[in-house]
Amino acid sequence: MIEADRARSLDDLLDRLAALPPPRLIAGGTDVMVQLEAGVQKEGDHFLDVSGLAGALRYHRLDADALEIGALATFRDTRLRSDVISAFSLLELAARTIGATQIQTRGTWAGNIANGSPAADGVAALLAYDAEVVLASRSGRRTRSLHGFFTGYKKMDLEPGEFIEAVRLPRRAPDRWRAFHKVGTRRAQAITKAGLTLNWRADGTWRIVGTSLAPFVKRYETLERLFEEAGDDLSRIDVQGLTAAVSAAVEPINDIRSTADYRRRVVFNLLRDASAHARTG
Repeated sequence: MIEADRARSLDDLLDRLAALPPPRLIAGGTDVMVQLEAGVQKEGDHFLDVSGLAGALRYHRLDADALEIGALATFRDTRLRSDVISAFSLLELAARTIGATQIQTRGTWAGNIANGSPAADGVAALLAYDAEVVLASRSGRRTRSLHGFFTGYKKMDLEPGEFIEAVRLPRRAPDRWRAFHKVGTRRAQAITKAGLTLNWRADGTWRIVGTSLAPFVKRYETLERLFEEAGDDLSRIDVQGLTAAVSAAVEPINDIRSTADYRRRVVFNLLRDASAHARTG
């Protein structure tokens, strides 16, 4: 038996999260519906529907310093904001591959984080922009980096009574070069078998984020340093060096969709292509 209730206000939400056992929050419900269909949803879970709090939690706030995305802002909301896409183009590249229009209209960035899937395309784009999560509870608010927020499969640094109130992306100079790669049975409306999101930033630093490679979406800092050390001359990254770096840094998962060996080869191929394409813009 699965029970559900609706949060009447932010105060009501915080009060309910402070109770034991806390409810499981649901907004777009796109992941929960899949879990129900697959029969993996636990009996006895109590859901709290927060979709009625759109007035307080569904927003994009963009200023000279940062973009803040409210917990109920959907992927489609972002795609309709030309100013946001201009400043953070990877968000649009990721959002347009997440399901069909119906999913993009209901699915939220905060929900993509909270679900904790290793195949979360939205999380990859957020990590490429050094996103932070704004966490709220009855005790107050705290902000922490999304990098390191996940501690294992479906596990994250959430204190009792907290929920993801917003996602914050610091605003920087435009990307020097960026790419969003999703390898799957189709380019969209499919779960990523292996993915790589890359951002070569104006200051010369790199963000390289893997999807469906580890128990959670993660940055590969060793690979980032390899590209940073090459500077503007990415031809310095030879096949032997790249092969060794990928073998050392990437320890992919095996599951029903792909083998670890396949995923490692995909990463190598995408990074090899990136070193060529980034040089030509």
